Amino acid sequence: MSIALQKTLSLLLLIVIGIFLQKKLQSEDQKKGLKTIILNIALPAMIFVALLKIEINPDLLILPVLALVFNIVMIFLTRYSLPFFGIKADTPAMRTLMLLLPSLAPGLTCFPFIVEYLGDDVLAWAALADIGNKLFVLVLAYLLAMSWYYKNQNLKAKSNGEKVKELLIAMVSEPINMVILVAIILLSFGFNLESMPGFLSESILMMKDMMTPLVLLFIGIAVIFKWDQLRMITSLLTFRAGFTFLISGLFIWLVPMPSEAAVILAVVFPQSAVSFWPFAHMSSIRKLEYENEDQKSNPTFDLELGINVLAVSMPFSTLLILGVFTSGSYFTYPIHVITIGALMVGLALLPKAIQWIRNAEFSFDSLREKVLKDSSVE
Repeated sequence: MSIALQKTLSLLLLIVIGIFLQKKLQSEDQKKGLKTIILNIALPAMIFVALLKIEINPDLLILPVLALVFNIVMIFLTRYSLPFFGIKADTPAMRTLMLLLPSLAPGLTCFPFIVEYLGDDVLAWAALADIGNKLFVLVLAYLLAMSWYYKNQNLKAKSNGEKVKELLIAMVSEPINMVILVAIILLSFGFNLESMPGFLSESILMMKDMMTPLVLLFIGIAVIFKWDQLRMITSLLTFRAGFTFLISGLFIWLVPMPSEAAVILAVVFPQSAVSFWPFAHMSSIRKLEYENEDQKSNPTFDLELGINVLAVSMPFSTLLILGVFTSGSYFTYPIHVITIGALMVGLALLPKAIQWIRNAEFSFDSLREKVLKDSSVE
C-alpha cells in the first residue's frame, strides 16, 4: 500500500469516527464549541507556525490578489450559470447561491491536508492566499448582502463610513487575521519560532498539532444528510468544482510554477468548501427582517438552502481534495486538470441537457400531432 493511500485512509478514519460521534454531540452549542476551538486556537496556531518558518518574499504578495480575482470570477460565473439549473434571477435562492458558491473555507477543508501532504511552507503560501479570500467573504460579500437587503426591502442604505467601520471591526476581531498580521510584523523584524521563549513556542506547537484531528472529527460530526435539494446542490457543487479545475488547469499551464507542490496548491486551494461567513451575513440580515413585520414575509435570502449547501459542500470538497492528493502526480499536468474539469462540468449539465432534449421531443411530437390532426380535418 502506498504511503499516500495510507495517509488518506488514516485521515478518512478520523472522519468516520466523527460520524459515529454525531449521537454524542447533537447539541448545536457543542458543535459550535468545537468549531470555536478550531478557528480561534488550532488554526491560528498552525498558520502562525507556518508563517514564521518562511522568508518574506515580495513575490508572494501576489497570492492574495490571485485568490480575490478567483472569488470575483466565480461570482460572475455563478450569476450567469445558475439560470441553467432552474434558479430564477433576483430570488432568495439566487442571492444565497451567489454569495456562497464563490467563497472558500480552506481552514476547515484544505489546510489540514496541505500541511499533511505538502508541509508547512506550502501551508504558509495558502494562508497568504486566504487573505484575499477573507477580503471577499468579510468585505465584498457583506457589502453585496446588505445592498441586496436594502434593495429587496426598499430601504435607505447606510453611509459608506458606517459600513467601513463595521467591516474593519469584523476583520480585526478575526483571530486568523490577527495572527497573520503579528507573524508578518515579527518576520519583518527578523524574528522566527526559534527566537521565541521555549515555553511559548512549545505551547504554540501543541495547539498547532490539534488542528488536523479536530478538523477531521468536526467534518464527521457536522455533516448532515438531507435529501431535500440534494440533487440540485450536488449538481451545482459539481459544476463549481469542474469550472474551478478548468481555471486551475489554465493557470498552471500559462504561469510558470516554482515547484510541484505549488502546482498542487493551485489545484486544491480553489476546491475548498464554501465559507460560513456569507451565511453569517445572511443570518444577520434575516434576523433584521424578523424584527420587522413588514419585512418578515419578504426574505432576502433562503437560509434553508444556504445551510444545506454548507452541509453538502464540506464532505464534497474534502473528498475532492483527498482525491487530488491521493492521485500522486496526476494533477500536476495541466491537461489532466482541464480534462477532469470539463468532465465534471459536462456531468453537472447532463441532467439539464437530457431534460431539454425530452422537452424538445415532446414539443415536436405535439406539433406533429397538431399538424396531422389539422390535415385530417381538411
